[in-house]
Amino acid sequence: MTRVLGGIRVLDFSRYAAGPYCSMILADMGAEVIKIEKPGGEEDRRLGPFAPNGESMPYGMILTRNKKGVTLSLKSHQGEEILKELVKCSDVVLHNFTLGSEEANILKYESLKEINPVIILVCITGFGTSGPYASQPCFDSIAQALAGGMSYTGFPDSPPTRDAVAHVDFGTGTYAALGTMLALYHRQRTGQGQMVDVALMDTAVSFVASLGPAAEWKVLGGVRPQIGNHSFYNFSDAFPAKDGWVMISVIGNPLWRRFLACIGREDIIQDPKFKDDLARFENRRELGPIVSQWVGERTVEEVVKLLQGARVPCGKVNNIAEMAAHPQVEAREMLVDMEYPEVGQVPLSGVVIKLSQTPGQIERPAPKVGEHNSEVYQDLLGIKAEELSQLKAEGII
Repeated sequence: MTRVLGGIRVLDFSRYAAGPYCSMILADMGAEVIKIEKPGGEEDRRLGPFAPNGESMPYGMILTRNKKGVTLSLKSHQGEEILKELVKCSDVVLHNFTLGSEEANILKYESLKEINPVIILVCITGFGTSGPYASQPCFDSIAQALAGGMSYTGFPDSPPTRDAVAHVDFGTGTYAALGTMLALYHRQRTGQGQMVDVALMDTAVSFVASLGPAAEWKVLGGVRPQIGNHSFYNFSDAFPAKDGWVMISVIGNPLWRRFLACIGREDIIQDPKFKDDLARFENRRELGPIVSQWVGERTVEEVVKLLQGARVPCGKVNNIAEMAAHPQVEAREMLVDMEYPEVGQVPLSGVVIKLSQTPGQIERPAPKVGEHNSEVYQDLLGIKAEELSQLKAEGII
C-alpha cells in the first residue's frame, strides 16, 4: 500500500522521547528512517521499564518501530566521512543534541547544506537555537516547570505537580514532524532546504498560554491557583461512584439543562448561582456535593450509561489495563501488538493520524543496536564487507 512519505530518507540521531517520537510518526507514514546510534547504543536504551530480555520497552521497542538501526561514531574522521555520504543521499537529518555540543556542531545546518544543498535539518532542543538558555540541557519535566503549568496542576495546598504524561516531549515531537512536513512541502515548491528549530520550552509555553493563563495574568491580574480535577471557568470534576471514579464535564447552558434533567435536579435550573459556566465554576464547591451524591449512589457503569444517554460528556477514570481493554481503543487500533523475540507481544501506540488514501502502518519491530549496518553501509553506500569489519573493529560503527 502506498504511503505518503515513501521515498523520503531520514537520518535520525535523536535520543529519549521527543526526537524518536517525531521520527516514529515519519516512519509510520512511509519514510525510511535510519536511526543512528553511537557504537554500543545510546543511553536511552538503558532507561526502563525493561522487557524480560533486558531491553528498554519505550526507547528500545516502542518509539523505534518501523526504523532501521545503524551505529556510527561522529567523533572520528572516518565517521564524519561516512556521515557526509549518508547526508548526500538523504532528505532529512534529525537530532536533539544540546546547542554547542560536539555532535551539534558536526550536524550544523551550514555544514550539512554544503554537503547536500537541499537537506532539511530538524533540530530539537530544550530551549531552541537562540536566547540566553539556548545552550542549557532540558527534559520534559523542566519545561513543564518553567512554563508555569506545574504551578496550578494538583490540588490546593499540594506541591507543584508534574503531568505524568510527558506531553511536552510528545507535543514537541509532533511539532517537529509537522515542521518536517512543512519544510518538505516548501522544498517541493522551491527546491530549497532549510532548518527546522523546535524547542521543548516553546512547546510547553504554547500549550500553557493557548488556554489563557498568560492573558489572564496580563489582562486580569490573576495567577491561577491549584484546583484539582476542576476545569477553569466551567464545571468539570472527577466524582467517586460505588466502584470507581467518573470524570464529568458540563460546558454551556444547553448541556447544563440536559445534565440537570438526567440527575433529577431541574429544581436548581433557575438558581442564579449556577446560571452560566462562570457562575458554576465560581460556585463549584456548592455544586460539587450535589453531583457527588448522585454519582455516589450508583456504579460507574450506571452513571456513564445515564449520562451518555443524555449526551453529557463523561468517562470512567481508567487504569492502564482498563484503557487497553476499552472498545474504542480497539476499534481505532490505538494499541497494536508487535511480536518481539524472547519477549512476546508488546503493545505499541497506534497511528494517530488516519489518512483515507495513504494510511500509516506499523510494519516492523524496532531494530537492535546496529542491526542494519550491513544493509545501509553496503547496499546504500557501497562499503565492502571487509572494510565494514575493519570499521567495527576500530569502533567507528
